[in-house]
Amino acid sequence: MDISYISGSKKFNYRVCAVIVSEGRLLAMRDERSPYYYLPGGRVKLGESAEEAIARELKEELAIDAELVRPLWVCQSFFNEDVDGLDYHELCVYFLADVSETDLPGRGTGFTQKEGSRIHRFEWIPFGRLDSEYLYPLFIKKRIFSLPQSLELITERE
Repeated sequence: MDISYISGSKKFNYRVCAVIVSEGRLLAMRDERSPYYYLPGGRVKLGESAEEAIARELKEELAIDAELVRPLWVCQSFFNEDVDGLDYHELCVYFLADVSETDLPGRGTGFTQKEGSRIHRFEWIPFGRLDSEYLYPLFIKKRIFSLPQSLELITERE
């Protein structure tokens, strides 16, 4: 069971995301429902650690076993979701992931993966293009240029 629930017009999510960089590019994704890019990852299941969750999500979404280097950020976000119109309170742990020992860097500028009935479109976005891309969460666009050496706590409100 995912650690996520809806109460009226509000939704709480506990998520994990992978920050995957290669050659000055950030790996981002979107699916047929989302008009914006976001980072690979997903919801944490009850009884699952954040590390177990991101490893599982990367296996499901990208079919890779990435090395988790370290946690980067814990971000508490408050936003209205374009897709379902709900007001979200989301807690997300971001991990720096090393994919150099996988076939991921060799997949060019973009690729498509199928996960169940959903199709994910992945794109390697050059750092120089991040400001002009529709990418959430917004803090990534700035903080990607100076990855912290230790865990950083962030609160973001739209």
